[in-house]
Amino acid sequence: MDSLWLTNPTSAYRDWQAREAAGADRRPFSARSIVQHQAMFEHFRRHLLARGASINSFGADDIDAFWHTADARSYSQATRVRYVKLLDRLCRHLVFSGVRHDNPAAALLAAERWPDREPTPQYLDSAEDARLQAYLQAPAEDLASLRSRAIVATFLATGVTASEARAARLVDLQLDASPPYLFVPAHGPRDARTVHLQEFAVPLLRVWLARRMTQPIDGDLLFTLTPEGRPITDMSFGRIVSAALEAIGFTGTEPSPRTLRNTFCRRQLLAGLPRENVSRMLGLASHRTCDRIAATIESEDGDQP
Repeated sequence: MDSLWLTNPTSAYRDWQAREAAGADRRPFSARSIVQHQAMFEHFRRHLLARGASINSFGADDIDAFWHTADARSYSQATRVRYVKLLDRLCRHLVFSGVRHDNPAAALLAAERWPDREPTPQYLDSAEDARLQAYLQAPAEDLASLRSRAIVATFLATGVTASEARAARLVDLQLDASPPYLFVPAHGPRDARTVHLQEFAVPLLRVWLARRMTQPIDGDLLFTLTPEGRPITDMSFGRIVSAALEAIGFTGTEPSPRTLRNTFCRRQLLAGLPRENVSRMLGLASHRTCDRIAATIESEDGDQP
C-alpha cells in the first residue's frame, strides 16, 4: 500500500498525476488539466477534513454533502461531471493501490451525464456593468469596504481569474505606468502577461494601494484579509463579489469572479477588439471563451427588430 496517500494526500495526488494519471483514452492530461485537477482534489480534500473524513474512508454521503457546500451549490452540470470523473479515477487508483476497499463514485458516474449543451456564460450586460462601475466609485466606509471594492474593480477591470488575483503582489500593480497595468506572472500552462487597467478602476486602486502600503500586514500580496498576509480563498472572493453584485441588483445565477471576467471579455468584444487580442488579455491559448461570449452579443443583435 502506498502510505503517502495516508500521510500526505496532496503530495501523493500530485505525484500520481505526474506519473500515471490519464483520461479515458489513456492519453496523459494536459498541463492545464493537471493544474485544474489538483485544485479540484484540494477543494474536495479540505471538505473531507472539515467533516472528519479522509481519502481512504470517505463515502457516498461525503460526496453528497460536498454538493451542498457554499461553492459547490453553484456548480454547473459540467463541473459536477468533472468532479465525479475525477473522484472515480481517484478511487479506482486507490482500490488498485490497496488504500481503499471501494469506489463510492462509481454509481454516481453512471448517473451523471454531460449537459446536452454548454450553459450560456454568465455576465453583466452593459447597463449592469455601468452600474457596478458607478457603485465602485462611491466612497468606502472603512478599510474592509475599500479592499472589497478594490478586489471587485480588479476583476472587472482586468478579467483576471480568482487564482491570479489571489497571487497578485504589490509590485505587479503599476498605476504610474502609461497606461497603468497589472502584471500577471506565468502560472501553470499560462504565460506571463500584462493587462492594461480600464480607466474606471485606476483612482480606486490608487487609493487602495496607498492604504495597503500603510497596513501592518506580513508579505507583499496585493489583497489579503489577514494581518499574516494569507492568500484569499475562492469562497471569500465569491462572497465579496456576490455582495457587490447584490448591491446593484444583479439577479444572475453566478455572482462570482468568473462572471466579472466574462463581463470584461464581453466589454472588449463590444468595443471591437479582435477575439485573438481579447483571448491574449485573458491569458487563454484558444478563442473558445471569446467565441462563447461573442455568441451572446450576436444573439442579442439577432433579437433586435
